[in-house]
This record gives sequence, C-alpha cells and structure tokens, in this order.
Amino acid sequence: MHPRFAELAWVPTSIGEISLRRRLDPTTRTEVYEVKLDDEYLMSSLFTVAEEELARLTLAVLPEAPLDVVVGGLGLGYTARTALADDRVRSLTVVEALGPVIDWHRQGLLPEAATLTADPRTTLLEGDFFALLRDGTGFDPATPGRRFDAILVDIDHSPVNVLNPAHADLYTPAGLTRLADRLHPGGAFGLWSDDAPDDAFLALLRQSFATAAAHVVPFANPLTAGTSANTVYLATTAPQN
Repeated sequence: MHPRFAELAWVPTSIGEISLRRRLDPTTRTEVYEVKLDDEYLMSSLFTVAEEELARLTLAVLPEAPLDVVVGGLGLGYTARTALADDRVRSLTVVEALGPVIDWHRQGLLPEAATLTADPRTTLLEGDFFALLRDGTGFDPATPGRRFDAILVDIDHSPVNVLNPAHADLYTPAGLTRLADRLHPGGAFGLWSDDAPDDAFLALLRQSFATAAAHVVPFANPLTAGTSANTVYLATTAPQN
C-alpha cells in the first residue's frame, strides 16, 4: 500500500522549485497527483475535465483529415493524452519548458504516462513554447516555420495571470497573430484558463482569427462539494479559399 503522502520528485528550475507529489485524498479516497511551483499549486489530477475538454473542443472543429497537433505545456499529460485518443491525430508535439516534467513521464512516475510516451505519434520537445513562437523557430526543429492543424495551450493560469512575465506577449495582438501564422488555413487554437470568460481577451482573439469563442467548462469540485468551472477559448483561422 502506498503511503498517504509522498514527494515523488523535486528539482530547482529557472522559475522556482517544482515538485511532484502523490497523496491519498480523504474526501474522494483516491490517489491524487499534484504539481507545485514553490508553494503554488499548478495542477492536480482531481481537476482534469477542462484540460481534457481543451483537446476535445478544439479538435472537434477540425475536418475529418490527418491532423498535426501541438500541445503547449505537458503537465500531468491529460490534454496530450486526450488529443491522442482522437484517431485523426497523425502527430502530436508536446512542448514543455521544464525537462524534469518530461522526465517524470518517461520514468513512469505518473499514471498512464506510457499512453503518451510509448505512442509513436508523440514527440516530447523540451523548449520554451513562448520563445519558440516569438523567435520564429516554431515547434518542429527539423522544419522551422512549420504549420499545424491545431495548437492547444495550457501553461498560464489565464491570459492576465501568467506564470512568467515573459509569457505575457502571447496574449497581445502581435503574439496572437504569430500563433495564428503557425496554423494552416482553417486551423484551430485552444487555450485553457482558470478565470471566467474575458470579453477583452475575446476581442483580441477576433483581431487575429476568423472566429473566436469562450466555452465555460463546469466540473464537480469534491473539495467544496459543489461545482467549479474553467474556460476554454477556441479560435480558428480563415479556411482556404
């Protein structure tokens, strides 16, 4: 039997001390995996509905064709694994700035990690998603500037609550236009947010994309015995004429 609490991994990084913990939750009586950055909780396996819906909602607007997908932010792997569950996905590139997070998956420290790491469609790319977008390198080192059918991002808490000040330029007209340029015509951009829909950010999306909408994703919260919600922003580029 596992102990009630275990710190599975811990490492200092350029943005703080990151740790992976496993604990037995007394409310749900299930094992919960959590990632902390210093004293701040980044993610928990208790709350994965919106991360999974990020992939489902974004891929659902794409045509029935082989899809090349990028996920910005690996985390506990829920968005990436949900994308792989779509049989149309031909390739999945997961961009993660923190090498230790990739190592956790390769070492099997997380449940179902092999679903992701053993799938031949998966590429785990260690790199700064924001910097790769900003400097024009893109998300395929072998093909700079390559375009994709979908880009899913789950890194910051929200467009106005970022983990690192260097991330903020993504959520500007110039940053969103750079991201749109990395998509094929008719491609889709999905963004997870912990905040309620933000009309100002939707207006920015509509400057760079042909369509933009915000989807509220409710989920049961066992900690409050109620319902909580996240937001998935979904934007698409104009289709090919």
